[in-house]
Amino acid sequence: MKPRVTVGVCVKNSEVTIKDAIESILDQDFPHESIELIIVDGHSHDKTLEIVRNSLREIGIRSKVFSENEGLGWARQMVVDNACGEYIVWVDGDMVLSRDFVRKQIEFMEQHPEVGIAKGRMALEPMGNMLSTLEAFSRAAGKMVDYRSKKAYSKVLGTSGSIYRTHAIMQVGGFDKDLKGYCEDWGVEIRVRTAGWSLLTTDAQYLDYERYGLTWKTLWSRYWRRGYDTHHFLRRNRGLIRHYRMFPPAAFLSGLFHAHKLYKITQRKAVLLLPFQYVFKMTAWYIGFINSHLDHMGRNLD
Repeated sequence: MKPRVTVGVCVKNSEVTIKDAIESILDQDFPHESIELIIVDGHSHDKTLEIVRNSLREIGIRSKVFSENEGLGWARQMVVDNACGEYIVWVDGDMVLSRDFVRKQIEFMEQHPEVGIAKGRMALEPMGNMLSTLEAFSRAAGKMVDYRSKKAYSKVLGTSGSIYRTHAIMQVGGFDKDLKGYCEDWGVEIRVRTAGWSLLTTDAQYLDYERYGLTWKTLWSRYWRRGYDTHHFLRRNRGLIRHYRMFPPAAFLSGLFHAHKLYKITQRKAVLLLPFQYVFKMTAWYIGFINSHLDHMGRNLD
């Protein structure tokens, strides 16, 4: 029987969280005979791959495990190339799905045949330390938009917690294998939207432990790399963002807006610190973006 859904997990160095992620997939209330699991390991240096193989022993879900060392765009495309499901649900190695996550995502796609990509909702729950909670809440707030509107054209759903219609992703040629870090999801979403598919969000929930125990140093490194990779991406996709919105002062205003929205939902006073966290993140992002620009100019001069 052909599986209706492929669960794709692209993972690297996630030994602390990968077991919980896989167990949440195996615990889904969707029929296991209609699920296949494809895991692509990015040459982890810890025990991630060992834990993966041990977790997949004697399970009722067909599974495949691959390795790659070419970057995230390549890893995502390996899942697409080997997927047999009508849909692909993307799960990161540090996510935990609600038990009804896959079922809700597929039911949504069946009810909305015009949708090519649909993103689940990150649960608004405390995530370890204060910084981790703020980052989780800020990323959830960033997805609280109507992705059908023109204003959301430059907004990125992201792969984690998203379901892709396999026909849609194959129609647009899949992921760009040259994108080794961030923005591989952004490129696909642009092409899927251009091909006439809608992008929406659903109420299927998941927890994301990527930011569990987050430090200021890690946060800086992550957004510096995001800015660096974004410059590379925008050289081939010009006009997607307005740079003044990425300036730290603009980030402060965005943080105020999100803090107000989140406070009404959560009643947590901690969200009032978001404007300052946003300034910190976007400073790192902009420095990474500028460094990428300077590196590109240097290569051209050579």
